[in-house]
Amino acid sequence: MLPNYASPIERIWFWTFRILCVSVLIFLVSPLLVIIPLSFSDNTFLLYPIENFSLRWYQEFFGNEVWLNSLKNSFIVAPAATLLAMVLGSLAAVGLSSSNFPGKALLMSILISPMVVPVVIVGVGSYLFFAPLGLTNSYLGLILVHTALGVPFVVITVSATLSNFNVNLIKASANLGANPLTTYRRIVFPLIAPGVISGGLFAFATSFDEVVVTLFLAGPEQSTLPRQMFGGIKENISPAIAAAATVLILFSIALLLTLEWLRGRAEKMRTAVEH
Repeated sequence: MLPNYASPIERIWFWTFRILCVSVLIFLVSPLLVIIPLSFSDNTFLLYPIENFSLRWYQEFFGNEVWLNSLKNSFIVAPAATLLAMVLGSLAAVGLSSSNFPGKALLMSILISPMVVPVVIVGVGSYLFFAPLGLTNSYLGLILVHTALGVPFVVITVSATLSNFNVNLIKASANLGANPLTTYRRIVFPLIAPGVISGGLFAFATSFDEVVVTLFLAGPEQSTLPRQMFGGIKENISPAIAAAATVLILFSIALLLTLEWLRGRAEKMRTAVEH
């Protein structure tokens, strides 16, 4: 809120800053606002203005075996990669946060490097590494690479959660006779769970939306929804792609709402621990 004693310049900056933020937000969201109405168009081309509205392209999307297989593959690869990323990323974050050793910063940089390395390089390197092992054109190879892309998100979110972790809780648990596994299961994990789940959601979104690595590693049987959309745009632009994009948009909104709920839950838990 703007205080009553604010000067005219402060008032001008207050409203200018907010108008600028809203303008940037509209600029970023406008492509989504354009594609969603097209998914309800009765036209066979992606054209404005929309003359008649119809659900024919959603029927095409949910009734076409090619689209359904690609959606099924996405829901095979993304959850498996997310689960592995959550396990490996949380263990790595706990290990890095609980001890200091030479090369810790280097190891942390390697763990988060998939976030900064261009995904094309990741795709080429993965293909050259997996091809001799026979892991191309397979679910396993695709899941492993998507796991590597998702681990950095889990490491970062769990490390951020552990930065406010009270180490005395672990000492108290040990004094009461609990072994390390029990301490982790009943004390550490419940407190870092919001960070683990948040990182897992980011990893899931990354895997579900990934297309470049999938182009290098996946065969026709492992084609995911983003790859199918990419192929459809390249070969034959159909409004069914707009329907698929709308489904992805709604799915992303659901993930964002879940993340916001987890953030509020983590804040409540942190406040309860501090008091």
